[in-house]
Amino acid sequence: MCILYMADPADAQKWRDCLSSMAPELEFREWPDAGNPAEVRYLLAWEPLPKFADQFCNLRVLYAAGAGVDQFDLAGLAAGVSLVRLVDDSMAGIMAEYVLFAVLALHRDILAYQQDQREGRWQPRPIVLGSQRRVGVMGLGNLGRAALGRLQPLGFQLSGWNRSLKDVPGGRCYVGPGQLDEFLAQCDIVVNMLPLTPETKGILNAATLARLPQGAGLINVGRGAHLVEQDLLAALNEGRVGGAVLDVLAQEPASPGNPFWKHPRVLLTPHIASDVQIEGGVAVIVENLQREREGRPFLNEVDRFKGY
Repeated sequence: MCILYMADPADAQKWRDCLSSMAPELEFREWPDAGNPAEVRYLLAWEPLPKFADQFCNLRVLYAAGAGVDQFDLAGLAAGVSLVRLVDDSMAGIMAEYVLFAVLALHRDILAYQQDQREGRWQPRPIVLGSQRRVGVMGLGNLGRAALGRLQPLGFQLSGWNRSLKDVPGGRCYVGPGQLDEFLAQCDIVVNMLPLTPETKGILNAATLARLPQGAGLINVGRGAHLVEQDLLAALNEGRVGGAVLDVLAQEPASPGNPFWKHPRVLLTPHIASDVQIEGGVAVIVENLQREREGRPFLNEVDRFKGY
């Protein structure tokens, strides 16, 4: 059996070593040295070449070397090929850490205090108790649920919005488009962790931002395409949104002229909220090798209809 690596060359040796240790039965090959294409059964890729499925007639699983799968053309994927996300507990934990940091930064007015520091202003602000702050998470998959679990001990009033009903510790889950406005209206801080699909593209726009309480905070760790950036900029400048923590943008890296670079109410990070952890990703591959042998469904397989 052969797995072909088609992702960041800088990480290839780490993946090779980890797979050699945990799954020695898999021969590791690195693109473009694919060898005999008919021997490639598994593909580990960030963004494979167009029509890659035509090259590898015996391909069984495409492993996504990232948290999202919106970069893949699901319609062009052969019916017998499974697309699998390499999401594990370590990756979810890292994302939850970032969400916790971002929520606390908005909750304790850190963006405002940063601006005060730059301008030499000593101006204490009233402290709001965690129990009085309403935090909502959009998208309750593995990562979203991990974030809620990390936030719960701090006493925030938690809620979630999801396509289907999921458990929200100590809070409520709002379901579907019909409950989106109601969900947003009770979020002092909203965290976007949705997968990017045609239905969620541009979901953070002038209309939805206007549903938030005056001065609410926004955290985007989903995809840049979820956010209409000009709409957020207008909302920030008008004070309708009090602050934003953005880890993803429509264009990455951000252009030199992007106003978010220097906006006093924006904290910008370079898409580092979380990433696939190699050992955890290999553990998913090893688990799926066992599941394949036993004829069981793959772990973290993407539903083509849903797009995640």
